[in-house]
Amino acid sequence: METVSIVLFLLLAVVVSGAVARMLPFSVPTPLVQIALGGVIGLSTSHRVDLDPELFLFLFLPPLLFLDGWRIPKDELLKDASTVVELALGLVLMTVIGMGFLIHWMIPAMPLAVAFALAAVVSPTDPIAVSAIAARVPIPKRMMHILEGESLLNDASGLVCLRFAVAAALTGTFSAGAATLNFAWVAGAGLAIGVAVTLAVTRAKAFVTKRWGEDTGSQILVSLLIPFGSYLLAEHVHASGILAAVSAGVTMTFAEISRQALAVTRMRRNSVWDMIQFTLNGIIFVLLGEQMPAILAGAKQTVAATGHSDPWWLAVYILVIVAGLASLRFAWVWASLKFTILRKARRGIGVQSPDWRLTAATSVAGVRGAITLAGVLTLPLTLNDGTPFPTRDLAIFLAAGVIVVSLLLASVALPFLLKGLAMPPEPARQAEEDGARISAAEAAIKAIERHQHALAEGRSDADIYADAGGEIMDLYRERIDGLGDRPTGEGAKKGEKLAREFRLVGVRAERAALLDLVRSRQISGSTARKLTRELDLAEARYIG
Repeated sequence: METVSIVLFLLLAVVVSGAVARMLPFSVPTPLVQIALGGVIGLSTSHRVDLDPELFLFLFLPPLLFLDGWRIPKDELLKDASTVVELALGLVLMTVIGMGFLIHWMIPAMPLAVAFALAAVVSPTDPIAVSAIAARVPIPKRMMHILEGESLLNDASGLVCLRFAVAAALTGTFSAGAATLNFAWVAGAGLAIGVAVTLAVTRAKAFVTKRWGEDTGSQILVSLLIPFGSYLLAEHVHASGILAAVSAGVTMTFAEISRQALAVTRMRRNSVWDMIQFTLNGIIFVLLGEQMPAILAGAKQTVAATGHSDPWWLAVYILVIVAGLASLRFAWVWASLKFTILRKARRGIGVQSPDWRLTAATSVAGVRGAITLAGVLTLPLTLNDGTPFPTRDLAIFLAAGVIVVSLLLASVALPFLLKGLAMPPEPARQAEEDGARISAAEAAIKAIERHQHALAEGRSDADIYADAGGEIMDLYRERIDGLGDRPTGEGAKKGEKLAREFRLVGVRAERAALLDLVRSRQISGSTARKLTRELDLAEARYIG
């Protein structure tokens, strides 16, 4: 009963955090509000959440990484693939090595292997926290896509590095050759297992659906089980469950293209996954806040491991680590942009050097969040011989401090850097979207004509079929006419805005009339639900 109560308090804190973040007169990132509420829970109750590292990793990371892989725009990711790989692999490796030596030099009491482990957990970035910070100062789409792709890959690369660092700490030995071979197996097998599990499950699901129909609840549950199944299978063969979850999510996108689910299944599944993403990310930050009182209470004992007595030294270490991470990231991003410009210049492509604020914004946007906390909490409690894991509490304290300070830094610096920043022009997508809509409408007209002729052939009431089919085809022709020669310029934009406004006025009037009909009991509950759903979809489309 105690565990259930704690879980309910955590969920309530996640719900309240969103409302509190919106109520505040100044912009505060939701993760910071969640950490504060978690701290209130930690101070106001005698109950404590004892986190099992392996269970924590298993419950939180597979679904979050799976969803990131599933939803990330693949075209945008491929367009900036070289930049993403440079940030997600090259920068992570440099961060682990550079920060590992820096932390060990700064805190000699922390073994080098543990310092590398701490550097590995603070290397992944969290785009969800960045999105929350930039809610009032939108991040440019291309920059956000790069950050999302980087986060997707550096989550896996950082946690794989953590795995090797922990193994070195447990065994006391490290072999570069053996680690390279082990990494090839861990990464390759993990990626392959994620792909194989997703393809096998989606094909089996398609086979069952084709023969016996589709059950929405079962389809949603299957999508929830895929990341956990991929993770467990990969871990069973000593491969990377993290990479398996990521590759399963990426594969899910392509598997769904050829095995489409029903529209109602997709809509409900998206809603379920939105709720899971919001809940799990929120709980992680609330748990961080809940753990903070105990972490701070043990600050005196924690700082003793560093050879000092003043707890303020911990703040110094945190600030140095954050500064080191930001400096490494700025240097890497700057060098990457320069090399990109140089490569394009050699191919005769003129590229304007970006504003320094863009480089600084990309560097500040590398905040740490859920993955860092999840990773540091997976540090073992004991070594192989049963002795306590060296400086584990110190590593957790420093990682938690890095998360909070990086969030605060980004919440202050990122809006300032992005405000009024001239971004490189992005290609317009409206023509592409209009072309797709026209092609789809033309295909629909042809299909309706064929179906109309097939139904009406040889029948005395063929005019009924002609009228019904003609009515629907006229709707598609109107859509084509509206998209074919769309005007451009400020007048067109203003016209579109007014049209959307009028549509919203109409939809809301329909909703009010429907509500009157429901209150006067002139329509049934089932009819009201159906019409309300149609109006919800229409309003969501016009608002979006």
